[in-house]
Amino acid sequence: MIGLTGGIGSGKSTVAARLAAKGAIIIDADQIARDVVEPGTEALVKLVERFGSEVLAADGSLDRARLAELAFETDAARQDLEAITHPAIAAEFLTRLAACDPDAIVVHDVPLLAESKAKDPKRLPDYPGVIVVEAPLETRLRRLETRGVLRADAQRRIAQQASDEDRRALATWVIDNAGDLDALDAQIDRIWPEIVALAV
Repeated sequence: MIGLTGGIGSGKSTVAARLAAKGAIIIDADQIARDVVEPGTEALVKLVERFGSEVLAADGSLDRARLAELAFETDAARQDLEAITHPAIAAEFLTRLAACDPDAIVVHDVPLLAESKAKDPKRLPDYPGVIVVEAPLETRLRRLETRGVLRADAQRRIAQQASDEDRRALATWVIDNAGDLDALDAQIDRIWPEIVALAV
């Protein structure tokens, strides 16, 4: 299993899609985090028990913004949030990993890999290889603006994430995603045989 990470706006999702097109199975950490708190899940029930029904939207789904407000008020509240969600995320990750073909090339897409490793090195697997996707700051800001993110908000989000240097310290391969898709594909083509060799 290979790790994949990159800062917001770096184009990590595009790289994941290109790897999937080559046959890799992508396990998306963010998607798992969303799935384990869907209506009807045990984790959502526990979140409501701990933080109150105000964390629910009108349709019964999780109001993530409201949960964040409540959960990050104190360290104790944040720890309660993590005690509920982290085991559910870990269990779902293992379920999805077990469902993969043993011979498949699995890529674990973890946006906050560097941050998670710095906080709790045991929380994530020791990957035999890690792909780090990079792009210049201005390119990232422009991409986020096209998604409707205000520039000031985009700058704030980037500042809250790990630095390029922090991510590079974990990298087996660094992909420069400042160019077009042809340039991106050329880089992926170049490292793909190495990924295959490490993933098996």
